[in-house]
Amino acid sequence: MKTQVSEVKKRKVEELAEQMKRKTVMVVSVKSLPSAQFQDIKKKLRGKVEICVAKKSLVNFALDHSGIKELHGLVKYVDDSTALLFSDADTFEISGMLVDEKSPAKAKTGQIAPSDIEVKAGPTELIPGPDISALSAVGLIPKVENGKISVMQDKIIAKEGDVITDALASIMAKLDIIPFEIGIEPVAAFMDGKVYGDIKIDKVGMLVDVEESFGRAIAFSVELGIMNDSTIDFILAKANAHEGVVTRIITGEPEPVAAVVEDAPAVVEETKAEEPKQESAAGLASLF
Repeated sequence: MKTQVSEVKKRKVEELAEQMKRKTVMVVSVKSLPSAQFQDIKKKLRGKVEICVAKKSLVNFALDHSGIKELHGLVKYVDDSTALLFSDADTFEISGMLVDEKSPAKAKTGQIAPSDIEVKAGPTELIPGPDISALSAVGLIPKVENGKISVMQDKIIAKEGDVITDALASIMAKLDIIPFEIGIEPVAAFMDGKVYGDIKIDKVGMLVDVEESFGRAIAFSVELGIMNDSTIDFILAKANAHEGVVTRIITGEPEPVAAVVEDAPAVVEETKAEEPKQESAAGLASLF
């Protein structure tokens, strides 16, 4: 019997070692992931990835005996709730796919808050009774209005990194607050001879950063006069504005007067004396 177990273990290690020759070897977390959802994700990603769930000791043994010494860097990321994922695709492409397959999940006792969890002021569907005390116990200010309980002030009931207690999990369930997402979570990966640890994929945050960077690049390009499809409209608008300034300096035409808001208090300003010619010339020169 012992010999048979050893043979099975040996074959398993050999299979894992062979898979580790692929482009991406990733340690993923399947903690708290229901079996049905796990199988559904595997089915959706079939043909793109292969996922192997095995004992921690077996995975570590395979990593150390794969013939690729750099894979040892993944050992510290392996625990009892992790699995190995193999793919011929890019590590970060696969990580993005895994993020897309996450599903909303209610809070459970013992989980760690992924960000600040806030309850907004307003009416709830809860009726007066024990829930008034339950809301107060987590720091909320309840009040009965029109036969239902209302929360009187916005309140952060759990800060990022806090442990979710029984009371918090219960209140979030009652208020239909779903602060978590569950799925196969990328943890660390090996690709092109390097180990990438603590993988975090934030598509929304990345898009915000790209948009901000694009805006700064456009402004800088317009200032430098770099013309392309993205800057040409801004450069022409800037040139048009400069043309107006030059025309007014040459002709002596006054600056445009801002529109007067009806019923606004009248403001009388002393008429400025005509600028000396040398000041006009200086202003013209500053445009070039």
